[in-house]
Amino acid sequence: METAAVLSNTATVAGRRLVRDTGGLLLRHPANKKLRNQLRFTPVNAPTTYRSVIARAVEVDSSLSVPSETVDLNWDNLGFGLVHTDYMYVMKCSLGESFTKGELVPFGNIEINPSAGVLNYGQGLFEGLKAYRKEDGNVLLFRPEENAKRMIAGSERMCMPSPSVDQFMQAVKATVLANERWIPPPGKGSLYIRPLLMGSGSVLGLAPAPEYTFLVYVSPVGNYFKEGLSPINLVVETEMHRATPGGTGGVKTIGNYAAVLKAQGAAKAKGYSDVLYLDSTHKKYLEEVSSCNIFVVKGNTISTPDIKGTILPGITRKSIIDVARDQGFEVFEKPVTVDELLDADEVFCTGTAVVVSPVGSITYLGKRVAYGSSGVGLVSQQLYSGLTRLQMGLADDKMGWIVELK
Repeated sequence: METAAVLSNTATVAGRRLVRDTGGLLLRHPANKKLRNQLRFTPVNAPTTYRSVIARAVEVDSSLSVPSETVDLNWDNLGFGLVHTDYMYVMKCSLGESFTKGELVPFGNIEINPSAGVLNYGQGLFEGLKAYRKEDGNVLLFRPEENAKRMIAGSERMCMPSPSVDQFMQAVKATVLANERWIPPPGKGSLYIRPLLMGSGSVLGLAPAPEYTFLVYVSPVGNYFKEGLSPINLVVETEMHRATPGGTGGVKTIGNYAAVLKAQGAAKAKGYSDVLYLDSTHKKYLEEVSSCNIFVVKGNTISTPDIKGTILPGITRKSIIDVARDQGFEVFEKPVTVDELLDADEVFCTGTAVVVSPVGSITYLGKRVAYGSSGVGLVSQQLYSGLTRLQMGLADDKMGWIVELK
């Protein structure tokens, strides 16, 4: 557990001396009462942790106000696509320096040089997490500090400066609260949060960009499965590979995702839902699906490929492992072979968007293996219910994973 850094910068609101957070944000425009009232302030030197229900003071360096009008959306038909919201968060820094001050700005297009590092050399990372609304009006984040830590790890691999955990947290909180009216009602979906880190400075020769932009935007999304859990059908890819040892498969860089589109498109054209990749060395060990981690169930044992540099350390993956162990399953992170996959009782994938996605069948070298006859396996259903109830605040948070914003 980390303690939020306390800087010397302070301000006074309603007679209280308040800490300026490490992202340089304090809510200071008086017209923005709704956003200000939703943030509890931390006095100087008061202990603050990321798992606390206290959201530290956030400064919005503008005179923007949060709209109070009701959003005109059909929440029952909300899909998993982009909906333009009110605000996004932007913070910049130069190479060799640290991020210091960010601001909320109206959501919209950004201006970028054609020679920007992100456009020419793919110097970019992204994260994905969700905010949920409870019946009592509270707003919940699920393990956002894990996303912050993963971005820091990825930025080191991609030679980029990164916001600190505290800066990341404050940026996410500010963006969510500024767009609170876009959070779906309980049970109707969530507010998907997309933090981006990119080399925005211009560079012609191959080198790290001279300037970097951290940006957070949000979009309301519906439940991934409209009619409950729905099994997917995967095909094992034996020729193309998502990642190689020593590469960037273990970090959430933008280039990892374009690389899967060709194999994924070919698979979908043949009627499959997605592609399951094998290791590039032996071509017999499971790695991951295009954007999901994979789990194999046999009896009371659950196995998932171990993290070794070519597999993204998914936060949902990590959470499912803990939930499964808490429910009495034996969980192993180890090399998993295709033979183990084909002999499994049940298979499922995990990711931020789907949480848990049961696998109905696997096709390998033309041979199709189906799992179960009732559609969704009992283990998949049990783990999906266990984790989503935690995320939505319907179950006791014994793990200390939930951050409350109100």
